Amino acid sequence: MNTNKKKKSLTTRVLLGMGLGVLTGFIIRLAFSDNQFINEYLVNGFFDVGGSIFIASLKMLVVPLVFVSLVCGTSSLKDIATLGRLGGKTIGFYLVTTMIAISMAIFMGTVFQPGAGADLAAATTFSTSEAPSLGQVIVGMFPTNPINSMAQGNTLQIIVFAVLFGIAISACGETGERVAAAFQDLNEVIMKLVALLMNVAPYGVFFLMAKLFSTIGLSAIMNLGEYFLVLSAALLIQGLIVYPLILKATTGLNPIHFLKKMEDAVMFAFSTASSNATIPVTMETATHRLGVKNRVASFTIPLGATINMDGTAIMQGVATAFIAQAFNIHLGMGDYLTVILTATLASIGTAGVPGVGLIMLAMVLNQVGLPLEGIALIMGVDRLLDMIRTAVNITGDSAVTVIVGKSEGALDIDTFNDPDAGKKVEEVKLAK
Repeated sequence: MNTNKKKKSLTTRVLLGMGLGVLTGFIIRLAFSDNQFINEYLVNGFFDVGGSIFIASLKMLVVPLVFVSLVCGTSSLKDIATLGRLGGKTIGFYLVTTMIAISMAIFMGTVFQPGAGADLAAATTFSTSEAPSLGQVIVGMFPTNPINSMAQGNTLQIIVFAVLFGIAISACGETGERVAAAFQDLNEVIMKLVALLMNVAPYGVFFLMAKLFSTIGLSAIMNLGEYFLVLSAALLIQGLIVYPLILKATTGLNPIHFLKKMEDAVMFAFSTASSNATIPVTMETATHRLGVKNRVASFTIPLGATINMDGTAIMQGVATAFIAQAFNIHLGMGDYLTVILTATLASIGTAGVPGVGLIMLAMVLNQVGLPLEGIALIMGVDRLLDMIRTAVNITGDSAVTVIVGKSEGALDIDTFNDPDAGKKVEEVKLAK
């Protein structure tokens, strides 16, 4: 009985860690902002080290998890045509949800006009590196050295190599079966590593929140309050209404079950602000909590973390409207259609590029003739909004994973409907 209670407490413990972290950060900022000892040894020392170790631990699991799970999934496929169909469905759904996200964001940005009346005469300058062309990205997907790709954490190259490796295993007959069995065992070990990390997550989340909220200023949020509220509302609508509606319409499954089972992954994404770092937890949620077979989830989750950026697309839509209104530049319907198309294609065209959100926004602003200086103004609140965007991104990845899994007959309905499914995986026993 006590064990069962402990298993159910992970979400509560992570929420508690997050809440205490936020509270601690605010107290430090309000009461000890000038205390050198607190800032040097607690905020930039203990909290920073603890949070950095937590993020590093998550990232440590990404490459082995993506490679091993994708090899397991691909090697279990009966034919290559299945892989092509799976890829087509996944990318298709990702593009559709991104277009819906950017369209809804532009609509809200034009209706509520968060930038109306803003004075941007004193805006600072902003510059960003040039995004690669779509052709360069496609060529760059194919690794010349897969070991180097893993060392650099290049997700797209790892996906391509893992798929080819899995296909080769499937084509090797009896030898391939032995190799596939070894990878299945390795996958179980890696998932147990994920479970270990999830059990110390409350402490990592506390460190991250305490560090962030001891340095973030409320003045920036107040100055950009309307932009912050409109963008936050658009993100919440996408995560809590759009995805559940799409899920219900395409699968008939209960979206409330889906949202409840996403709690842990969403909190990880919110605290880390990184879709890639959250891949291990998102994968565990999709397979053990939502019931999607590994052969689907191992492909859709890493790919989604790389190219499916609905939260970023929403930011671009609202930010474009905000900057246009703030600079008193009129955008017509044709301009907004250009924004929708550019942002949707840019989500794939800038995949795997550092600072991808700002690069994508710079591309969008250039397409419709808006000044890049506007980006500098919204950067004050971008870190906090990035946390919400990441939570929306991984929710979209998981929703598409369930949809594709259901269409491919790779979804365990009983597991999806079981509120306690996957709880046992979170339990780690080091001794009997």
